[in-house]
Amino acid sequence: MSAVPLHLAVALDGAGWHPAAWRDPAATPKALFTAAYWADLVAEAERGLLDFVTIEDSLALQTTRLDGPDGRTDQVRGRFDAVLVASRIAPLTSRIGLVPTATTTHTEPFHLAAALATLDYVSGGRAGWRAQVSGRRTEAAHFGRRDIPELRAEHVGAPTAFPAFQELFDEAADAVEVVRRLWDSWEDGAEIRDVATGRFVDRDRLHYVDFEGAHFSVRGPSIVPRPPQGQPPVTALAHSRLPYEFAARSADVVYVTPHDGEQARAVVEEVRGLGAATLKVFADLVVFVGQDARDRRARLDELDGAAYTSDAAIFTGTPGELADLLLDWRRAGLDGFRLRPAVLPTDLSAITRGLVPELQRRDAFRREYGAATLRGHLGLPRPVSRYAGSRR
Repeated sequence: MSAVPLHLAVALDGAGWHPAAWRDPAATPKALFTAAYWADLVAEAERGLLDFVTIEDSLALQTTRLDGPDGRTDQVRGRFDAVLVASRIAPLTSRIGLVPTATTTHTEPFHLAAALATLDYVSGGRAGWRAQVSGRRTEAAHFGRRDIPELRAEHVGAPTAFPAFQELFDEAADAVEVVRRLWDSWEDGAEIRDVATGRFVDRDRLHYVDFEGAHFSVRGPSIVPRPPQGQPPVTALAHSRLPYEFAARSADVVYVTPHDGEQARAVVEEVRGLGAATLKVFADLVVFVGQDARDRRARLDELDGAAYTSDAAIFTGTPGELADLLLDWRRAGLDGFRLRPAVLPTDLSAITRGLVPELQRRDAFRREYGAATLRGHLGLPRPVSRYAGSRR
């Protein structure tokens, strides 16, 4: 295998990323809202030795509009809570990382820190977090605590044209900082559990985080002991400069959306130029994989009434052709890829049973898991608590 292994993840969302995926003959729409459906998908991803899965989530129903419901009834609407899904399926898997999406905008970081630390314990050190901002007025209306302007077409790709974005990303950075401090607020070994002396906790190893910022004031410590990984990896999706800056400041992994190898190189250079030397850069790709991929895509487009488009590049072809593309783009400096299966489970199985063996034949992907934690899969060392050695 090459000195630096290729990292592969999959992004799971409903019946797949094509809006008509649920109508594909191989789809199982009646099972979407069952634990077994999600358990089967993640088990398949683990059989393919993938680094991790991400689970999509949001604070509003899916929509084709930028902001607000579209009234459509011919596409999947509704999701499970991603953190709860990950916690449910964690005991059914053993190696693959589990990275749910959770918003920073309308969620208290104290609650996020506890939920994600719990997931890390339940999974034995395989939790991660896709931190996401919520910039839609309709989502804010669910909570009634703040007013966000309506997101319009001219704001897409130009975050500076939507001033609320700067505040949302500043808030997100503060939220991640609070969560990270809370994860560190229990030093390793703070739980003594000595029945003979009656001491369960070493109180000197629990710390107030005392965070004071524009958006949060958090005392701490956390109610959950330090996670098994110390710091579960934080990930973020980014399309432009402002979210790149957020990822460089706050994340361990960033998902970017170039549409060719040249653009991938430019994005990697821009992200690295922000001082993010240790940040892992993954490219997102929507994938239709298989000998019949083009026919399936055309059929789904016809069912949906429109040609499918995406923020990410769309690949349609065989496992060998996809392997060619990934290895070509990798030369741009990418660390890995997050693949979005167009149809579940069809394109997920094509990844695990077609693409992965093809990459293995080219000595470009692992043949077995070499680590037991998500940080281990990503080559990230386990950090020491920032409060280690200090005393109250």
